Amino acid sequence: MAEAYIVAAVRTACGKKNGSLSAIHPIDLGAAVVDELLDRTALPTDAVDDVIFGCVSQVGAQAGNLGRNVSLASRLDVSVPGVTIDRQCGSSLQAIHFGAQAVMSGTQDLVICGGVECMSLVPIGSNINDSKPLGRGIPRGERLDELYPGIEFSQFSGAELLAQKYHITRKELDKFGVLSHQRAASATREGYFLREIVPVEVTRADGSLDTHAVDEGIRYEASLEAMQGLKTLFEGGVITAGTASQISDGAAAVLIANRHAVEKYNLPVRARIHTLVVVGSDPEIMLEGPIPATEKLLEKANLTIDDIDLYEVNEAFGSVPLAWAKALGADLRRLNVNGGAQALGHPLGATGAKLVTSLLHELERREARYGLVAICEGGGTANATLIERLDGPDW
Repeated sequence: MAEAYIVAAVRTACGKKNGSLSAIHPIDLGAAVVDELLDRTALPTDAVDDVIFGCVSQVGAQAGNLGRNVSLASRLDVSVPGVTIDRQCGSSLQAIHFGAQAVMSGTQDLVICGGVECMSLVPIGSNINDSKPLGRGIPRGERLDELYPGIEFSQFSGAELLAQKYHITRKELDKFGVLSHQRAASATREGYFLREIVPVEVTRADGSLDTHAVDEGIRYEASLEAMQGLKTLFEGGVITAGTASQISDGAAAVLIANRHAVEKYNLPVRARIHTLVVVGSDPEIMLEGPIPATEKLLEKANLTIDDIDLYEVNEAFGSVPLAWAKALGADLRRLNVNGGAQALGHPLGATGAKLVTSLLHELERREARYGLVAICEGGGTANATLIERLDGPDW
């Protein structure tokens, strides 16, 4: 079976809710990262076999097969198709899985895998809530009600249940939330994100043009005192707005190739997709999936958690990576080392590709070998992905 190589990976800087990216159409935002991949690799515009894009709220501007529309809006040839997938918060990580599987099988040679979500324009849950007044129902039928009577499938309550199960305190969460901002602020000041970010031209409220190239959600003066002053989402709970991911706009994309494409187009081999896993987990706790996904991934890869140099576990809520680290015995110093979604944002369908992009660049900066990404997802599923940085002739 052929290998799947990462030859390029880029992202936009995240825009905060109603921030710099809020007026940009999601199709155009997606096309911006696709065009950047073409620029960085000098690929012919008809060389790509498919565009696979993740998007969660597929309604309004994000409806009508967003992946195909991104392909059409980019500089790719009209012959390059596109498709949109939804595995909730792991949608673009699943896009990477599908692209890797395609090139590993030899049925395709080059695939652009990514995602986009403009949560300012299309708020989370819009595809459900917009249908209710029209009497189109909700995504829960009689069989689910019989199997899970009285259980609300909520990520917010799931985050609390996860904290309870793994004995995570409010103080632990607050400290980790502050750390996320501190790490993101430090990485930004040091310029660690510069190589991975695609600058986007935006129009300000006064009509002037500007360039958006810095993640907007970072609180550079974050403090434990301020974090501790926030109210919890539920009475008696431990999760606050400060220990939840930020509503964001953004896009990211990864170019995956097999050996044939690498040699034909003289592409740089930066990493290989080492191991892929997706699992289901308890839909009530919902957010616990990264734990069994990582356990399964490590078993398949014949590695231990100590063999992994860096981990990116999505901070949908602070309780997710903290529970993950406790369950796996992971080193917190290797976890989300440049901040996570509590500081940088979580543009839903784009987040998986965003994390892979940041992980790849940090592995390169440190000259480290193995990086792991794990994401919890609505409905109680999780993707986990192991990438191995390659250098020189090793590939």
